[in-house]
Amino acid sequence: MLVGAIAAGAHGIPRSTRDVDFLVPVTFGGGVNAIINALEDIVLFEQQAVFDTLTWGKRHVGQTISPPPIKIELFELFDDAFVMEEFERRQQIFIPILKRKAWVPKAEDVIVQKLRWGRDKDLADVIDILAVQGTDRLDMPYIRNWCAIHKTTARLEAALAQIPPF
Repeated sequence: MLVGAIAAGAHGIPRSTRDVDFLVPVTFGGGVNAIINALEDIVLFEQQAVFDTLTWGKRHVGQTISPPPIKIELFELFDDAFVMEEFERRQQIFIPILKRKAWVPKAEDVIVQKLRWGRDKDLADVIDILAVQGTDRLDMPYIRNWCAIHKTTARLEAALAQIPPF
């Protein structure tokens, strides 16, 4: 499942990014290593996984062999209630920037995850998604529930206050 900036752009306003992030189940046929091996002709991965302090999971980092260099990050699906639910709720939609369908989290899950990460670019993505999707079309009780669990309600309220008027 695509996550990160591309997933946010699928529901909000696309922005430039130098990486492509994937959330992959470790139970997938052969696990993450099977994916790394399948990509070996086009992506050079670092030897060891990195523990990611932002996502609290293992991350495998690679870079495309052909120019332009694009960072590829494979985040292992791990035992976190929200991440597991986010993955189960994923949907396949057309991604204009990729010119193809791809599996991405639902808009609500992108919002919750980006609020959880809380970096400036993540909070800007949240505002964009809220503005494009509209709070009347989003499952706000779902978002508010996860924000209460993650203690990110103040971030959500700040983002809601910054939605530009249309």
